[in-house]
Amino acid sequence: MTSSVIRTARRILMIEAQAIQRLQRRIGKSFLEAVDLMASCEGRVILTGMGKPGFIARKIAATLASTGTPSLFLHPAEAIHGDVGMVKAQDVLIAISNSGQTEEIVKLLSPIKKLGVPLIALTSNRKSPLACNADVVLDLGVDREACPLNLAPSASTTAALAMGDALALSLLRKRGFRTEDFAELHPGGSLGRQLLKVRDVMRRGKANPKVDNTTSVRRALFAITRARAGSCSVVDKRGKLIGIFTDGDLRRHLRRDGIDILKKPVWDVATRKPLRIGEDKLAAEALHMLKTKKVDELPVVDAKGRAVGLLDVQDLLKAGFV
Repeated sequence: MTSSVIRTARRILMIEAQAIQRLQRRIGKSFLEAVDLMASCEGRVILTGMGKPGFIARKIAATLASTGTPSLFLHPAEAIHGDVGMVKAQDVLIAISNSGQTEEIVKLLSPIKKLGVPLIALTSNRKSPLACNADVVLDLGVDREACPLNLAPSASTTAALAMGDALALSLLRKRGFRTEDFAELHPGGSLGRQLLKVRDVMRRGKANPKVDNTTSVRRALFAITRARAGSCSVVDKRGKLIGIFTDGDLRRHLRRDGIDILKKPVWDVATRKPLRIGEDKLAAEALHMLKTKKVDELPVVDAKGRAVGLLDVQDLLKAGFV
């Protein structure tokens, strides 16, 4: 019995793998037309399918949405009972049905055609009502399921899923979708955190204390306290960073000058030409600098060298980066 189960499992995997391999030979003019339709879509790419193909349609819709293409799943049974109102002429519809004769899908064809919505069919039956009414047909070429009874959707859903991925990811490439774009759509994921920019987590405005070089140490300390920071940036008349005044600077000079330090210009005690980081740099680079240089805070500058923010390791902790 055990060996029989293993043989069955291997056969199922072989059939499903072959279903995907055969798709490679079917990628051609129709596939290009489908990608072009999706790329030129001014609305949303809507996926529909009944039963098991419906779950595949949901997954493809999610992949499209996560790679920058507005997309949603439309349940065909609900669609023919009013939800077709969600579909607009600017949309593109992708319908999945291996037989191309699924009742709910066929009933949806008429209202879709009345709206003038372009239809892409994923089916294995080019003579079916779905294929005959589609603008583009992507032939899945599945004539037998991996199911030993040839009943449960298996090879056909695997092929549809693979074709959907091919469509979504080819569209991604055509549009020039970048890693950074993907991260923006996945802010809660590990990739989103890895690609956080310094500007996304830095302190700005009142939380970024700045003083000019003539400000007294006393007033500089007030500015730091108000901002609840551990340092303040020293800037010139154009706002460019020229120094930083930290708790460490204060302690070092207090030992030498005592209380008189409070009356001195902050420029006399500040660290000149301090470490800094650009606002467009990755937060990962800022973390590396904080650790290797053993500093608590980093001034953040823009392309012109102006002090636009302040970054503390605590800011990275709050962002879930560390």
